[in-house]
Amino acid sequence: MLQCVIGIDPGRDKCGLAVVDKEQGTVLLQVVPSVELGPAALAAAHTYHTRHIVLGNGTSHRQARERLETHQPPKPWIITIIDEAHTTEQARRRYWRENPPAGLRRLIPLGLQMPPEPVDGYVAVILAERYLTRIAKTD
Repeated sequence: MLQCVIGIDPGRDKCGLAVVDKEQGTVLLQVVPSVELGPAALAAAHTYHTRHIVLGNGTSHRQARERLETHQPPKPWIITIIDEAHTTEQARRRYWRENPPAGLRRLIPLGLQMPPEPVDGYVAVILAERYLTRIAKTD
C-alpha cells in the first residue's frame, strides 16, 4: 500500500515540491527553481524513501517531467499526472489558515490579501493529498 508521495506543482520559473505521508501529513514543503527540480525531487525521494510522484497537469508539466526523467532514482519514477484545477485558490486559503496574519494585517479581510510568499508548495501538498485520497478509496 502506498504511504508517501512527492507532490509537484510545475511552473516555468519555480515549482512547488512537497512530500506527503499518509500518517504524518506534510513532511516537506518547499518552492524550488524549475531548473533545480530534478535534484530536489531526487533528494526528497532519497530522504523519504519514495519514488512516487504526483505531478500537476499545468502548462509546464511536460518540462517538469523531462527534468525529473534526467534525474532518476535507482528504480525509475512512478509519475502520475493529476488535475490541478482550483489548487491555487485552495493553497491561498490553506496558507492563511496555517499562517494567520498578525498585527494590523489581521484586520484586513483575507480575500483582499495576497500571501507574502509563493504558495506553490501548498499546491504541491494539495495535489499529493488529492492523489492519496483517491487511491485510498480504491483500496
